[in-house]
Amino acid sequence: KESSILVETTKVLYTYIILYIIFAILPEYVSEHWKEDDFYGFQFLNGLNPKVIKRCSELPPNFPVTEEMVKPFLEEGSSLQEEVKKGNIFLSDQKKMEGIPPRAYNGKPLHVTAGLCLLYLNPENKLMPIAIQLHQQPSEQNPIFLPSDSETDWLLAKMFIKNVDSMDHEAVQHLMKTHFLAEVYTVAALRSFSGIHPLYKLLIPHFQYTLFINTDGRPTLFGPDGALSIVCSLGYDGLTELMRRALSETTYSSLCLPEDITARGLESIPNFYYRDDGLKLWDIINSFVKAVVEYYYPSDSEVRKDNELQEWISEIFTHGFLGNKASGFPESFHTVEEVIKFITMVIFTVTVQHAAVNNGQFDYYSCVPNISLLLRKPPPTTKGQSSMETILETLPNVGETVNFEAMVCLLSETYSDMVPMGSYPDERFQEPAPKQMIKEFQAELSNFSEAIATRNLLLKIPYSYLDPAHIENSIAI
Repeated sequence: KESSILVETTKVLYTYIILYIIFAILPEYVSEHWKEDDFYGFQFLNGLNPKVIKRCSELPPNFPVTEEMVKPFLEEGSSLQEEVKKGNIFLSDQKKMEGIPPRAYNGKPLHVTAGLCLLYLNPENKLMPIAIQLHQQPSEQNPIFLPSDSETDWLLAKMFIKNVDSMDHEAVQHLMKTHFLAEVYTVAALRSFSGIHPLYKLLIPHFQYTLFINTDGRPTLFGPDGALSIVCSLGYDGLTELMRRALSETTYSSLCLPEDITARGLESIPNFYYRDDGLKLWDIINSFVKAVVEYYYPSDSEVRKDNELQEWISEIFTHGFLGNKASGFPESFHTVEEVIKFITMVIFTVTVQHAAVNNGQFDYYSCVPNISLLLRKPPPTTKGQSSMETILETLPNVGETVNFEAMVCLLSETYSDMVPMGSYPDERFQEPAPKQMIKEFQAELSNFSEAIATRNLLLKIPYSYLDPAHIENSIAI
């Protein structure tokens, strides 16, 4: 009994420590370190948008970085080509932003850059930006900025890269790939499954608040007069076009974390806690889903003849992914293995992935110079012409900043009635076997939560977004 009390007390204490870190230490840390290149690189792995960076096997032809440009920032005696071969060069490329019209601001259009950022994993295992080009096509008016440029030139270049990264984060990675995909899965389930279907019982707790939060948030957050449309450089029409482009490029494998990590060549990059925690949670979810699905579908033939299941995936493919066969999304299910993988992806998306891109918004957005959705002045076209006054004129004004901070504070809020990941409070399953599977699933999540708490005690910047105790069971905010 004493041991149980000690465990519960430790959990409560850890929760208070995490809340203190989130709402006090982390925003303060960001405000103190936002200018630093190693912290800038760290955010590509463990910040709000860990889905863009990839290993660079060769430089894009439209990004003419030379050996002479970056040699001073590499290990002594090494070269860019050698570091590429070693797998130490990484790239963030926001080419899908190119040509999207920005919104008007005081009667004039704002500026959105489809930038490229080259990063280097140095011998200290720090990911450092070493070259930035703010537009896709190189020209004299589109120089490659370097860490050796003036402090304000380099800061401005990094700010414009983060500006487009933030719009991709909010519109694509957060809204489209978690909220709106969850809505597709939810509506299809309500249209296709009866209330007694075992997969309905499995999935519905993970869809509990989806339709409410999306219906409420679509006009107030994303609509033409919504908060997001007002506080960012693209505006409603631009954000809509960005999501349209992103949906056409979205593949099934990109939503399956193990395949996505491999495709981006990020299997071995160190200090990548989003990957480490995400893969562990993918495995935990997959083991649970496998047990439940195999219990109800002992053979592939059971899958093929389940009309409700086939209707569900057909609805998703047709209405969610517009029948795009190139996306790799299944049109129908033929095997038990296919069902297990797809449901794993669905549950992962509405719990883990949403937490990864949502829960840290106040941490990183609270310091506007670190990341801003809105930049008022055009990007630099020549070097040596900027100053700290330029930066201040580029950032949002006080009123815009307050509106932005209010939005991210709301989106990062944790409510007292929060339902943690792995909860099945309605006890829809009657059979002993799935009930036991749920208990084992919850135990695995609890054990992993304790492992994350232990790991985080050793980290200068704790990564707690994928702690199961702080992940919502469905998208609720």
